[in-house]
Amino acid sequence: MRPGVITHDSTDDLLPLHRQPGFLSFLLSRLAAVFAMQIQAVVVAWQVYAITRDPMSLAYVGLAQFLPMVLLLLPAGDLVDRFPRKRILQLSWAVQGLCSALLLALSAAGNGDVTPYYAVLALFGCARAFTGPTLQSLLPNIVPRAQLAQAIALNSSIMKIAVIGGPLLGGILYAAGGSLAYAVCLGGFVAALALLVPVPLRHAQQSGPLEATAWRRFTAGIGYIRHQPIILGAISLDLFAVLLGGVVALLPIYAQEVLHVGPEGLGALRSAIAVGALLMGLYLGVRGIRRHAGTVMFAAVAVFGVANLVFAFSTLFWLSLAAMLVAGAADMISVYVRMTLIQLATPDEMRGRVNAVNMLFIGSSNELGEFRAGSMAAWVGVVPAAVIGGLGTLAVVGVWMRAFAPLRRVDRFDEATSEPPPGARPQRGQARG
Repeated sequence: MRPGVITHDSTDDLLPLHRQPGFLSFLLSRLAAVFAMQIQAVVVAWQVYAITRDPMSLAYVGLAQFLPMVLLLLPAGDLVDRFPRKRILQLSWAVQGLCSALLLALSAAGNGDVTPYYAVLALFGCARAFTGPTLQSLLPNIVPRAQLAQAIALNSSIMKIAVIGGPLLGGILYAAGGSLAYAVCLGGFVAALALLVPVPLRHAQQSGPLEATAWRRFTAGIGYIRHQPIILGAISLDLFAVLLGGVVALLPIYAQEVLHVGPEGLGALRSAIAVGALLMGLYLGVRGIRRHAGTVMFAAVAVFGVANLVFAFSTLFWLSLAAMLVAGAADMISVYVRMTLIQLATPDEMRGRVNAVNMLFIGSSNELGEFRAGSMAAWVGVVPAAVIGGLGTLAVVGVWMRAFAPLRRVDRFDEATSEPPPGARPQRGQARG
């Protein structure tokens, strides 16, 4: 049995979600860490752009974090399936706290060279490679399967509190000084580490022996996803829709040069995305999606593309805020459907590796999407770059609806069940968690 794994009492399944042992502490731990990450994202982007006044510098901010994740995500997923997941997450957050401390030192020194900032962000990207698959694999070990969809919606919506408050607080703190903002980020990661300590993993399942070679272990998650068209369609839809249509990287430019607002306005724009996601997440936590899950997901991604098109053409601050609000709500629906399908359709012993592949797709869409948006803005202008992105998202929806018909036809979530990898043989299990 792995360290930190506790065999749960079946009566725990009858408890309401908020009373599941460790669930609230896990939520608060994530809340503190996400708060720190959101504050840091706003401050770093504004600080780097203020130093360079070059849109390409924002592209490099995304690229510096994306490249380490590409290299480390698959090995990270393998480690998540082999070693204590809580310990991996604690080490990851400790490294991210170290990055906040380094950014604090750079800001206090007042160096006008952005190269050290990119180096710290690269280290931050290394840590995030381990954070993503670990967090996604931990939640099914904390709550019963029957409550997993509700837990995903509640977890996602609660995290939006940090995504809302973090950018706003980041803009205010940066106005008072970048050093103060980075100090708050460091405190957030320390709090996250402390809150994670008492969380038990009561719903870890039995697993068979892992493949002997590292390469076979790394590729097992890819192979499993390749044979599950619903999962493949869901995560690839998110990849290309956000890769082409995301506008987050352009917000500092829009705030300064199109909408003519300061860092507080930038924080408000980023927060509007989270407000829409929070409201939708709270609704899904109460009502959920009971029928036509696949069709709803495609419709949500299409609305996301339309909202980004409205933002692209807008020169009114209130209209831009409204567009970001709608985009955030639509994205939450997509996240809810995608994450529920992945977790329900993946065996526990493969969750680290499958979630690592999923995080690779998410990281590609977010970080590489920022590079796409920033570089395209430098080449053709910020407004044309945003318009092309929105149109690209709508094109992806149309193509994917035809290419992944099984995903479009998904009705109820309980249709998603974990299946053994192709060619797998029944084996005697060993405890994992």
